[in-house]
Amino acid sequence: MADSEIFMTEMYDEGVVTEIIRPAAIVPEESARAVLVELALRDVQYGGLWLSDPSRWALYDSPWLAPGQPGNSQLVGTIQVAYGTPTRYEITIYRATVTRRGTETGWTVTKLCDEALGFGKLDLATCPRATLATPPKPFHF
Repeated sequence: MADSEIFMTEMYDEGVVTEIIRPAAIVPEESARAVLVELALRDVQYGGLWLSDPSRWALYDSPWLAPGQPGNSQLVGTIQVAYGTPTRYEITIYRATVTRRGTETGWTVTKLCDEALGFGKLDLATCPRATLATPPKPFHF
């Protein structure tokens, strides 16, 4: 299934839970490296449960049959990330979604984020957070 199809399924599927992580969680450099290594070692296409790219980490309920062949594997949830922000070697987590399959099997947004952050010895509750700037004053003529 293409990423756009997965996204549309997530958006219109009952039982889907999406949360904006506010303020965004900032994964420090050392932890970010550990998380990325562990996600790569646990790639769903090679016997693991995670599929990661520069904008999203996705957790599946079972490994894929082969690279590019998900078979009966179902998406449990996704974590939207931005690499290199706020500094070059940090990762920002700003949104997470748990699919119906994830909800049915007991996953929550916090549990999903904690699973990934655990590879860097962090959890969502203790992860450093972005500083929220005061919004600008409204423009008047």
